[in-house]
Amino acid sequence: MTQGEESQEIGVRYAPIASDRGAMTGSYDPPRDTDCQAPADGAALSVAFILLPGFTLLPFAAFVDCLRLAADEGDSSRQLRCRWTILGDTRRPVESSCGVTITPWEPLQDPGKYDYVVVVGGRLANQPVATPEVIDYLRLADRRGTAIVGLCTAAFTLIQAGLMDGHRCCVSWYHYYDLLERYPDITPVADQLFVVDRKRITCAGGSAAADVAAWLVEKHCGQDWAQKSLHIMLIDQPRRATASQPQPPLHESIRDNRVRRAVLLIEQHLSNPMTVQEMAEHLNVSRRQLERAFVHELGLGPSEFCRRLRLRYGWWLLSHTSRSITVIASECGFTDSPHFSRQFRQMFGQSPSAVRMTMQRDRPEENNEKSTEVDNQIFQKASSWM
Repeated sequence: MTQGEESQEIGVRYAPIASDRGAMTGSYDPPRDTDCQAPADGAALSVAFILLPGFTLLPFAAFVDCLRLAADEGDSSRQLRCRWTILGDTRRPVESSCGVTITPWEPLQDPGKYDYVVVVGGRLANQPVATPEVIDYLRLADRRGTAIVGLCTAAFTLIQAGLMDGHRCCVSWYHYYDLLERYPDITPVADQLFVVDRKRITCAGGSAAADVAAWLVEKHCGQDWAQKSLHIMLIDQPRRATASQPQPPLHESIRDNRVRRAVLLIEQHLSNPMTVQEMAEHLNVSRRQLERAFVHELGLGPSEFCRRLRLRYGWWLLSHTSRSITVIASECGFTDSPHFSRQFRQMFGQSPSAVRMTMQRDRPEENNEKSTEVDNQIFQKASSWM
């Protein structure tokens, strides 16, 4: 099939590019660091963004600013080492989740011109937010061999397009149950920041988009340029793909929608726990109905579940942050650190300070493979007390 035939197939007339973007091959394998000196006929890294309606600004801004700062010297913004554009199936402005609008720069271009097509999602709607033209374009990008990146809820769009079959799919813990409900055949990954699976990269969203962008810049342009971008963005160092999300999903087998919604409420109010009555009123059920549903699904009431979840979150904070025990106690909804410590020791058989010392000894940051193994052990051990 020729390019013209494919253009007719998806109903897109490829417009000429406003500026010469060089000999972009769409190859997924990055060039060597020594080849990344902004050659005259093209940049080392070329990215096309597609913004979905309701997209979140932070992942888009973090990703594109990392590219911008790696593309040129200092704080200049010439598209030298990295190039990027914003594509759209129309020229109508796309409204973000916070109401800020961005107008696509160009119509949909031949995806073979880019190393990556980055789709930015955000607020979920009852109906798919991607137009048929965008879905067809992503399928064409797949046929052309262009790697596709999904930020935030863009993973839903990639699944809708049939592009995640046989691939691991990263999703934010916040949308974990949403994805399970809509696509029960997909096994989401919600315990790490992003997943690289061949020519699919999916990211939980938020600030993790900067980590994905830095990872790509390092692969294509070298570590120095990635570090330069992050340092100007006031980010000390990139987090690895397997770094844990702040709030991993719990009880993946919950079937009762009332309990699932209640668990989400509990997760959102860890520092200021809701009473069972407040949760019941929010869910429009009686307190007795909610308590019986919890016991049936989880074998314990909502108050006890909330207490254990807050303590489990405290374990995570002790293992992954340097915050003081007093601060962690407050973030986990305890009135003071002695109360937190007593509850913690009762549940885990160790004091918070003992857990922190053990994690610092057994979790060497310089060894990513070993660190990932310890991460998994942490979650398995803490989860066993739920």
